[in-house]
Amino acid sequence: MKTTGFPKPINDAQEQFRELCEKGGGQKGGPPRREVQKLLREAGQKLNQFGFEEVSEHLNALPKHNPWHVCFAVGLSWGHLAKLDLTFTEAAANTLADWNASDLKTACSFHMERGPQPIHDSLSGGHQLFQLVKLPDGLPSDLKSIARAEERWLTPILSPSRPKYIGSWNATAMFMVALFAQPQLAATMKDRVVMLPPGGPIFAALRLLHQAHVLPHPPAGSQLDDEAFEPGAIYENNATMEELLQGLPDWSMVDVHSGLYMLGTRYPLSNQWLV
Repeated sequence: MKTTGFPKPINDAQEQFRELCEKGGGQKGGPPRREVQKLLREAGQKLNQFGFEEVSEHLNALPKHNPWHVCFAVGLSWGHLAKLDLTFTEAAANTLADWNASDLKTACSFHMERGPQPIHDSLSGGHQLFQLVKLPDGLPSDLKSIARAEERWLTPILSPSRPKYIGSWNATAMFMVALFAQPQLAATMKDRVVMLPPGGPIFAALRLLHQAHVLPHPPAGSQLDDEAFEPGAIYENNATMEELLQGLPDWSMVDVHSGLYMLGTRYPLSNQWLV
């Protein structure tokens, strides 16, 4: 099929997807679904190795901190709001636990291209939510308990008084990071019991797959994942990820999500993650 209008590939996963599209052989001349699934599985599992190591490093370096605070901070880095650095994670976790100007200033100094304000607003919203929502003392070791914690976290976000900048990413990324803290548990997630972030690169990848006739419908919502919050899109796009999982063994929802991330990202250095 023609790939005119597709973004220029910036990593090997995107290059391989373009090649599959050009060869065709699938629905309406698009790439074969199973080959796309294999591509997503390989790219996702490679990226996950980096993710598992990063989360383990940060949690092990901050054993006295609330692990949810650490996961929230790592989620900000994975969302490209902040550089991934132990100093940032510690300062952000300290700010979430006890709002103070010193740690906030340190955390905001690790900003990326969007500047310091999104970090400030994300930590402010996160701090408010941690005051409102009682989460388990430690990270739960089973999927249903993580899902119940996420449901409690989402409840005040669904209200009109939702804290600023707690959009689709900040509403769900912390729970994704909690799964990365437990690789063996993450590998068992075969359905959408825990909602994963649906916007940004994930939305872009789902849109590409629809354009290539791999998916019958486009993603719900929009690509925005910071100030925008579209709760229906979270559930609909996670349902689409679950649909993509079907029919290919030996992978999980986390693998699907990470594979989609590699397909949809425009981060220039993303190819280094698959080496």
